[in-house]
Amino acid sequence: MSRVCSICGKGIQYGNKVSHANNKTKKVSLPNLHIVKAVLPSGGNKRIKVCAKCLKAGKVTKTVR
Repeated sequence: MSRVCSICGKGIQYGNKVSHANNKTKKVSLPNLHIVKAVLPSGGNKRIKVCAKCLKAGKVTKTVR
């Protein structure tokens, strides 16, 4: 399973961790993903991975228990 948001497509970001001595090592930043049961536009329910930013913005409607 990939680490990508189903709504906005946010994924892994790569960069450098820079020390005080200016040594650079590779660093990986993972998105804040949540597995949510969501209502699809077609009318069904499905579990999808959604980032916290999309959940907070209301781009996803969660199913009611």
